[in-house]
Amino acid sequence: MGKLDHIDFAILGYLQENGKRSYTEIARLLDVSEGTIRTRINRMLKEDVFEFVIHTNPNKIGLHVQAIIGISTKLGMQEEIAIQLNRYNEVRFVGAFSGRHDIIIQAYFKNNEDLVFFVNKKLAKIDGIVSADVNIELKQFKDSFSYVP
Repeated sequence: MGKLDHIDFAILGYLQENGKRSYTEIARLLDVSEGTIRTRINRMLKEDVFEFVIHTNPNKIGLHVQAIIGISTKLGMQEEIAIQLNRYNEVRFVGAFSGRHDIIIQAYFKNNEDLVFFVNKKLAKIDGIVSADVNIELKQFKDSFSYVP
């Protein structure tokens, strides 16, 4: 991957502000050609610097319970369990961590009953899970995918 310069970072910043912003508008803001913007965006997409995604508001689509679940696994089973967790539609994020939990997941549910079902019926069936520490979000103060300074 090539090194990103100030124009690349500016492009990323403008797209983070408004992912529907046109190449023409970004080119005008940066005083470069539209072709420059198109080329740089295509290069960054090809090099997996970013991707275009739709970030839905879970509450607006009926998912009112967010849980962060810390999972302790049997030694040597972390990756196998993570792969299984990836298959569940409820799970938005799966990561391996150091510290108290081997895996931490973020998952969304319609209600508490669906969360209880997920923990007691789905997680309970995964061989190698020793324990699950379920934390329900009470109030959200920030939810951002903006990483560009």
